[in-house]
Amino acid sequence: MTYVVTEACIRCKYMDCVSVCPVDCFYEGANMLVIKPDECIDCGVCEPECPANAILADTVAEAAPWLALNAEMAAIWPSIREKREPPPDADTWKDVAGKRALHFSRAPGGREAQGR
Repeated sequence: MTYVVTEACIRCKYMDCVSVCPVDCFYEGANMLVIKPDECIDCGVCEPECPANAILADTVAEAAPWLALNAEMAAIWPSIREKREPPPDADTWKDVAGKRALHFSRAPGGREAQGR
């Protein structure tokens, strides 16, 4: 079993999960995070930390379509090991459904990409 980041993270990217992960298995895209399945130790400490409820166990049906995306993006996005501030409009996007089709970006994240 592993945990995956789902659509709810898109445009929110709160990063509370990053600060509790004992194995640094989060990777950062321009507007969301993902978990590298091969690095996740299934501890589950990240799941309750996410204000957007974007992290699910891969055994949950809603997580299935996100498992491959997490693995794919973790292979090309940079690792993130420390929590930073979320985007200023994160709360606006927190409960918006259907974000993947219009707002998902394959672009990598990180301080350089965000001009921080």
